Formats: sequence, structure tokens, C-alpha cells
Amino acid sequence: MLTLSLITKILFLCVAAFLAAFVDSIAGGGGLISLPAFIAAGVSPHIALGTNKFCASCGSLTSVLEFIKSKKIDFNFLKYLLPFSLLGAIAGVNTVLKVDEKFLETLVLILILSVGIYSIFSKSIGKESTFKGTTKLNIFLGIILAFCLGFYDGFFGPGTGSLLIFGLIKIFGFDFVQAAGNGKLLNFISNITSLILFAIHGQIDYLIGIPMAIFMVLGAKFGTSLAINKGSKLIKPIFITMSLSLACKILIQNFL
Repeated sequence: MLTLSLITKILFLCVAAFLAAFVDSIAGGGGLISLPAFIAAGVSPHIALGTNKFCASCGSLTSVLEFIKSKKIDFNFLKYLLPFSLLGAIAGVNTVLKVDEKFLETLVLILILSVGIYSIFSKSIGKESTFKGTTKLNIFLGIILAFCLGFYDGFFGPGTGSLLIFGLIKIFGFDFVQAAGNGKLLNFISNITSLILFAIHGQIDYLIGIPMAIFMVLGAKFGTSLAINKGSKLIKPIFITMSLSLACKILIQNFL
């Protein structure tokens, strides 16, 4: 039975879901908004993670379809990377209890801070595409990127989208829009893998998850449309903001 307090909680989470999907579809980092909202609403951590994966996967799928429609996703090279994103996610989920999480958090903090600071001072990064096709080297590096970040997403998660965007720009010479589109599909594959495992273990609250998923679809559609139309001028500042915000969150939560 829906009570007033439950309706209020769902409305609060739906607003957070819209904002999270909007930001995530542009530059990654939507979990910075949605996960704290779950905790603030009194949802238990495991249910929060599982339900967030359910909602985020719906938003990610919407973004992927919009990017495909605008021809910002290149399947010619992604066909090599996607299987490794899947395998990485499976490996990450299966080893989550065997690796010291503190080590991973420290590594990600360093990576995210480096990415954010580098992006601030590099005026040319992601501004224009210099992609000239695939080579054995960039495919090999792309496979390593897909596997490692798939593993990370299955194991831990925060910052995967931002790291994928940065990695695709540096390896393939994409602009921010191309990197966001291709990165979103890779991120979706690792997301859906983790989602299936959360669902199997009954860690999803569909009562709040379904309405949140609807708002994430709307937020993702709006954000992706803006990203495609406004390009790097919109994506870069949001990308830098979310990268540095995530780094601060990890630092404050685990090291201070």
C-alpha cells in the first residue's frame, strides 16, 4: 500500500534519477547524484546499489539508442571491445570479495584526479576528432581499456563513464561527443551484466525502481540530445566537474 511517506520518497528519488541520468548521459558520474539520494531516502546499501543498476541501465539504454540514431557510435571498432567489457564485468563481480577495496579506491582516486586536472589544462582534448580509423595498436589498447573498466564497473563502479570517455579520446582521438557515445555503449554492457547478478540475488526494489527508471529514461533522452547538439562545449566542463567531484567524494569518504 502506498503511504504518503512512500510517495514522497519516490518523488524525491525520481527527481534525483532525472538529474543523475541527465548528467550521466553527457559526461558520466550520475551515481554521484543517485546513490546519495538512495541513502538519504533510507534505502539499504545493497538494495540501493541493485536498484540503482536497474534504473541506470534503463537510462544508459536510452542514451545508447539516441547516440546510435545520431550516428555517434562506431560499431566497426566496438565489435572488438564489447566482449571484453562483458568479460571484465563478470571478472569484477566474481572477484569483488577477494581484493582489498581500499587499494582500488586509492588507484581510482589518483586516476580520476589526474583525468580532471589534465582536462582542465589541456585546451585541445576532445575538442575535435582526430580519429583516422582503427589499427592493431589502438584496437589492442581499446580492448585493455574495455576489460579493465568493465572489471572495475563490476567490482566497484563510480567514475567508469568518465574514465571511458577519457580513455577513448586518448586512444582513438575521438572528440567528446564520439567518446561519450561509444563509451556509453561499453558502460551499458558492463552495467547490464552487473544488473543481472543483482537481480538474481534479489537486490532490486522494483516499487521505487520502476518509476525512477522512467525518470532516468527522460533525463537520459534530454541529456543525450543536448550533448549531441552542443558538443564538446557542453560536455567538457561537465566532464571536468563530475571527475573532480567524484575524486573529492572518494577522498572525503575514505581517506579523511
